[in-house]
Amino acid sequence: MRSVSTPTRHSVVEDLQGLGIGVFACSIGLHVLTQVGLITGQTAGIAVIISYLTSWSFGAVFFAINLPFYWLAWLRMGPEFTLKSIISVTLLSALTEFLPAHFEIVRLDTWLGATVFGVLTGLGLLGVFRHNGSLGGLGIVALIVQDRLGFRAGYVQLGADAMIFATALMLFDTTTVLWSLLGAVILNTVIAFNHRRDRYIAT
Repeated sequence: MRSVSTPTRHSVVEDLQGLGIGVFACSIGLHVLTQVGLITGQTAGIAVIISYLTSWSFGAVFFAINLPFYWLAWLRMGPEFTLKSIISVTLLSALTEFLPAHFEIVRLDTWLGATVFGVLTGLGLLGVFRHNGSLGGLGIVALIVQDRLGFRAGYVQLGADAMIFATALMLFDTTTVLWSLLGAVILNTVIAFNHRRDRYIAT
């Protein structure tokens, strides 16, 4: 009979590298997204839309929008999750301010930009989730729903995205919204298919 090993927790170093790599992948994905002029869903999507309409910094808007959600995270998910989420959101805000000055994209087709965004950000979020963190906002709500009700986080996020994109149709041209929707669908499909706590060995 095969022995079953006892699950072990990630070390601090493992958490730091996992969160760091995950957030870095997400920041590159968002940089690609904004370079091709697309939007996305979730809290990041709200921040992108506000930054487009006002010319305010995405990083600053994203950081501010997330502040009210930390109390919910503390109550429902605990202090460790909340602290990791605060660190992840702060790091993403800083990286999205840093990248435009150091990472110039000369040419990128819109459909490819949407695909790159969806894949990179989906994989990045998986890394953040895997190390018991989040990028705040609606992602926190999605994780709470998955843990409490068993409804996958990716599908919860997809439902929230549908409402955000419906609003976006009143603000942006249809082509921009449709290409943006492609990226959001890819992102949430990655999360829905791969974020399964019952398949994890360590937490």
